[in-house]
Amino acid sequence: MNPYRHLVAEYARFAREGKGYPLGGFPPAPRPATAPDAPKVLLFSPHPDDECIVGGLALRLLREGGMNVVNVAVTQGSNRARQAGRWAELQDACRFLGFGLVPTREGGLEQVSLKTRTQTPATWRPMVRIIADLLAQHQPQVVFFPHDRDWNSTHVGVHHLLADALACLGDAFTCFTVETEFWGPMDDPNLAVESSTPDVADMVTATSFHVGEVQRNPYHLLLPAWMQDNVRRGGELVGGQGGAAPDFTFATLYRLRRWRGGRFERFYQGGRNLAATTAPTSLFS
Repeated sequence: MNPYRHLVAEYARFAREGKGYPLGGFPPAPRPATAPDAPKVLLFSPHPDDECIVGGLALRLLREGGMNVVNVAVTQGSNRARQAGRWAELQDACRFLGFGLVPTREGGLEQVSLKTRTQTPATWRPMVRIIADLLAQHQPQVVFFPHDRDWNSTHVGVHHLLADALACLGDAFTCFTVETEFWGPMDDPNLAVESSTPDVADMVTATSFHVGEVQRNPYHLLLPAWMQDNVRRGGELVGGQGGAAPDFTFATLYRLRRWRGGRFERFYQGGRNLAATTAPTSLFS
């Protein structure tokens, strides 16, 4: 018997079976106690559901590092008829994971794109101010946001929104920046973060709370496969061309830098593979 036929058949069976699983409605996952003065992590999500998809490292910083992770809902989608529903789904997803949640404004920001930044600065500048005020208020140690070529126009827009907001805060403001990818893979990630099987299961579960979205496209069921492919890509892109892939099953790729002196800086050479057995806070020491 060819064992690979069985392997692929099982992948296909689970994908079909998963379409019949319930969406949302699960009790919150256990959340560790977080000290009132714990370092803050702000996860700037272009759309509701990004917090679940790219949040592997953020979840580990909460669960293993004792950091206070807050998701910032930059937009609530472009379909105004769905914005209230998406906000309710987002609240449930963040409650399940244990993330805090803050909006940018009622209904979220709109027209967050490079086109707006270039062509209508009068619309862009107030949005930059909103993000800068959130950064100044929360004083995060770590900030997550998409990289500058993440294909989707809102994802790219959020990258530039954060870059402009950081620049507004002056040379005294410092933080670590973690750029994420989903729609458009990075050419030069420098960090691969392993996620445990329980963490991935919770990320899939949290994504299922975004009911209106996964009903039209059950992408929550494909999240484990995406994270497996990240191991393949990360073995070369993070570990170096021709390097051996890390012994991970699931991973997320990131670009880790530091914002200091009014600019992004790389503070280590090459790439890092963060195993599930290594403290995630070691990245920032």
